Amino acid sequence: MGRYRIKGRFRMGEVMQPFEKEVESISEKRAVETVYSDLGSKHKTPRTKIIIEKVEEV
Repeated sequence: MGRYRIKGRFRMGEVMQPFEKEVESISEKRAVETVYSDLGSKHKTPRTKIIIEKVEEV
């Protein structure tokens, strides 16, 4: 399992809120899915309003 740092922005009201998350996952693709899921459930943000700018293995 690898650790990935994912950076991006998501719409929160009228503002594009920056974020940076570190997640443990078996692949880069699953790490991105985890971030989509977390932001969607915590902030009620649809995937179309989440912009992933950078994914890097830590």
